[in-house]
Amino acid sequence: MPRLALYALAVCVLAVAAAVVSFVQGTWLGIVWVLLAGVSSNMAWYYHRQAKNVTG
Repeated sequence: MPRLALYALAVCVLAVAAAVVSFVQGTWLGIVWVLLAGVSSNMAWYYHRQAKNVTG
């Protein structure tokens, strides 16, 4: 897996954890974290597929 995909996946996991903590604390800031998790998940998928297509 390419390095950028791993970084995006790490951001996704951290954003999900931050969203859970925010919702447990009762703040609506968790919605921003959920959106960030979605974007970083799509980035990880994109970089993974791009590297897979290049290498064959």
